[in-house]
Amino acid sequence: MKRIATFTIFSLFILLWSSCRKELDFDTKSGGLVFSKDTVYLDTVFSNIGSSTYNLKVYNQSDDNISIPSLRLAFGENSEYRLNVDGVAGKEFQDVEILANDSMYVFVETTIDINNLPNTNGEFLYTDKIEFGTGVNMQTVDLVTLVKDAYFIYPDRDNTTGIVETLTLNIGGEQVETNIQGRYLLPEELTFTNEKPYVVYGFAAVPNGETLTVDAGARVHFHADSGLLVSEGASLNVNGALSSDSEVLENEVIFEGDRLEPSFSEVPGQWGTIWLFEGSVNNTINYATIKNASVGILSDGNANDINDKLTITNSQIYNSSNYGILGRNTSIAAENIVINNAGLTSFAGTLGGKYNLTHCTIANYWSNGFRQFPALLLNNFQEDGQGTVFLADLTEANFNNCIIYGNDNPEFILDEISDDQVAFNFKFTHSLLRFDDPNNSFNGPNYNFDDVTKYNNNVFNENPYFKNPQNNQMAIGENSAANGIATPLIPAGTDILGTPRDNNTPDSGAYESAPFED
Repeated sequence: MKRIATFTIFSLFILLWSSCRKELDFDTKSGGLVFSKDTVYLDTVFSNIGSSTYNLKVYNQSDDNISIPSLRLAFGENSEYRLNVDGVAGKEFQDVEILANDSMYVFVETTIDINNLPNTNGEFLYTDKIEFGTGVNMQTVDLVTLVKDAYFIYPDRDNTTGIVETLTLNIGGEQVETNIQGRYLLPEELTFTNEKPYVVYGFAAVPNGETLTVDAGARVHFHADSGLLVSEGASLNVNGALSSDSEVLENEVIFEGDRLEPSFSEVPGQWGTIWLFEGSVNNTINYATIKNASVGILSDGNANDINDKLTITNSQIYNSSNYGILGRNTSIAAENIVINNAGLTSFAGTLGGKYNLTHCTIANYWSNGFRQFPALLLNNFQEDGQGTVFLADLTEANFNNCIIYGNDNPEFILDEISDDQVAFNFKFTHSLLRFDDPNNSFNGPNYNFDDVTKYNNNVFNENPYFKNPQNNQMAIGENSAANGIATPLIPAGTDILGTPRDNNTPDSGAYESAPFED
């Protein structure tokens, strides 16, 4: 009983004290605020695609609690920007309070339709201001966004059901409805030019019998889970060209995600893949950069066709969350290509197939977490997830004048299910290879490096001296172990940068060595 009485008296005391205490005083004030930045740059956005959310920190460095009488966008409700102040969204706010020697965040984002802006000519620098206070003591912070126009390709949506259009594909001779969101390109969409970028939602599919031609300098951006699909009987021709500026890559064709903010420039897995579907033919890619995909290129089937299913030259594939190139019982010819930074494998030739790679750099310096697969993987089987294993011939897999390296070891695995009825043919010649097996985990004839029918004139476990492989700068220096180990080709040709190769002692990999510039 005594404890109940004590608790009652204490509760009454708290109640009386609370009702008598002085409320916080806030002086209405304009001016005297301090900002974390005087301009908020929202980087570059495509028309009608929302930006990231950016923040501005506002400091009250005085010893008084203050109330800002007005915090608003200069264009008011007509502004293309949106604010969030203390958890409240809007464009105009009154009596915003900040305690003495405290601060608050203002969050800013935008979605801009370039068609609503005057005299754009494909780009428009959109600006506004955040106004703090009123009158002569008003303070402002500038807002700046570059808006780019683009060609948009997206599947139709049923206005009644909300269902998004999906693709019907020829699979095994049957027309099969899939759950792949996307649509077939129209005849007028079968040439991607360099006039302005392309933004793809879902999968843009090339119809049977048609060819998608991508001109030099074109820029193709994919939304999340989107990509390009080349269907049966269709072709992809990417006609990039050598660029004079290795940073701008003005003539190269670039495939990447649709987030243009610098913080997204090297983020893996932002979009799906370039999918060369079984039955697609005569696909060629020259001078292209494919970056930040889940799988850079997925090539299915046609291992035994007379012509290679894919011929890829002078191209780079970076930051794939799964595979740089994934071949499944397919045929690929490659020269002067560089693949680096893949969450699984940079180049995987699975379920057999036919692969001929010359002067290629296949590396993996993945640093986004644990990686259990090598830079290069070859196998002759596929499991269906229900215990059934399918075998197929690895007709040939030739790696001539290549570099196969990375930050793990070993960096190539030859995963064969031995069967007298199935071929498993491969050869490495004049290449720089990383393979160190101190625990003797890999044995058998595939790893007999003295067998000249499989390994000839290679260099093992010596430093390639890449310029900066973590940042995908894969040029080699003058002290690289790849220098001078390649077999000369006739004609000698050029490297990926257009540098003539040495007629007598060329370098292995996609680059001829050169001094690094600061």
